[in-house]
Amino acid sequence: YLDNNLSEKAIDLFNKIQNPNDVHMLLLFNSCAQLKTKEALDLVKKISKQIPKSFYSNPHLLTSLLDALMKCGDVAHAESLFHSSKEKVLPMYGAMMKGYLDNNLSEKAIDLFNKIQNPNDVHTILLFNSCAQLKTKEALDLVKKISKRIPKSFYSNPYLLTSLLDALMKCGDVAHAESLFYSSKEKVLPIYGAMMKGINRLNICDNAELAMSQLCISF
Repeated sequence: YLDNNLSEKAIDLFNKIQNPNDVHMLLLFNSCAQLKTKEALDLVKKISKQIPKSFYSNPHLLTSLLDALMKCGDVAHAESLFHSSKEKVLPMYGAMMKGYLDNNLSEKAIDLFNKIQNPNDVHTILLFNSCAQLKTKEALDLVKKISKRIPKSFYSNPYLLTSLLDALMKCGDVAHAESLFYSSKEKVLPIYGAMMKGINRLNICDNAELAMSQLCISF
């Protein structure tokens, strides 16, 4: 049901299970996250109070719960749950950062990123997206700082590279973005999109036409 965007049917089916386990709970929270309604949020809160405490030791379930709370707009509840959790795994940080982004709280996402000891490429993407949302000089400085620190292997991730280009463009550093774009050996379509979108935003028509011509040549 979830894979076919039929969250309400998934929830109806959950309500028919006599003794749902942690997997069923996880799928319920994912269903509510997909709906993003007040009713879904109320259900998330209700079920989260009823589940056995032992279920909270499942990091996948906790991540799903945080994601549902964030997507349904209850940032305060998600924060309380996150901070009270003794064992924070990386996906939980990702769920919180994504939630902050979805709720236009980019600075909180950045603050949380700075608390992660070994951020992976997903966290780095979310950081760049946060900086792109802010569009400030401080955000640009952070993008440059982090882009110099990350492992070279991260640059093989086209999603990360696209996110980095988007952040540079939205923060106004066209030269840096262009340099990174032209030095990239494998240019996937989203990378062209990030460049063209950034260029169009800055009304640099000639460069937009150049990017389009290169896109056509690549085919």
